[in-house]
Amino acid sequence: MTTTPDIRIEALTLTAADGYSLAARRYRSPTPTRAHLVVGGATAVPQGFYKRFAEHAARRGFDVLTLDYRGIGESAPPTLKGFRMDYLDWGRLDLAAGVQAMREEGMSLYLVGHSYGGHALGLLPRHDWVDGAYTFATGAGWHGWMPPLERLRVLFMWRVLGPVWTRFAGYLPWSRLGMGEDLPLDVYRQWRAWCRFPRYFFDDPQMQAITERFGQVRFPIVAANALDDAWAPPASRDAFMAGYRNTSVRAVTIDPRQAGLGPIGHMGYFRPKALPLWNEALDWFEALRPAANLSWAGR
Repeated sequence: MTTTPDIRIEALTLTAADGYSLAARRYRSPTPTRAHLVVGGATAVPQGFYKRFAEHAARRGFDVLTLDYRGIGESAPPTLKGFRMDYLDWGRLDLAAGVQAMREEGMSLYLVGHSYGGHALGLLPRHDWVDGAYTFATGAGWHGWMPPLERLRVLFMWRVLGPVWTRFAGYLPWSRLGMGEDLPLDVYRQWRAWCRFPRYFFDDPQMQAITERFGQVRFPIVAANALDDAWAPPASRDAFMAGYRNTSVRAVTIDPRQAGLGPIGHMGYFRPKALPLWNEALDWFEALRPAANLSWAGR
């Protein structure tokens, strides 16, 4: 256990439904707890990246859980070579373990998703345990939604660099691009396959059973994307979020210059300059909280 001047941070080990052990951190609020919050991170991004956000939310009265998905950060095996998994496991098993750990009678439970974390919401086995979600940078991943230069870079990665690297390494050495941690081979292969489609796996005929789960989501969602996010611009967000077809999804388009935030891109949503965005999300959860607390009966 570690502490900041006013927050107690506990190191936890979660056990997913298939028995896999996951490293997590719980940030306990120094004030009476108002709600529980689980952070679903982006692909290849370890939980430490969300520490500042988690601490800020804790100071505002939220007990916050972050975690490393299997194959990432402290939840990774000694080597990724030969490590097998399903990309969907991060949502339906790993994030699900975090949600289960933070579920408490009479306490609202919210999710914050970054990029893949916004996909993971629909993969949860128990949507009824969640009262609301706020996503940043979630999109469909198709190169056609990206600006021209980024489109070329992504196609080079999928069609040239990725196949060569994975053939020799047995995993994707993503860290060499400075874009996060290395990725398990199965994550790379599935991610590349679904990014061929304008609506990601919603356009994959083999994924119908999985994508039907997104239609079962009933908790409200806010999806915030910046205009300068080359990987998930607003059009990409809209293409993916249409999959949450039976609930309220409010799209928020952020103009970084108009908001005085400076460049955001795909990762800046969780850097210190994004504090106003964090407060907008937490304010929205606060507005939901009274209704959420009344909804516990019958869960």
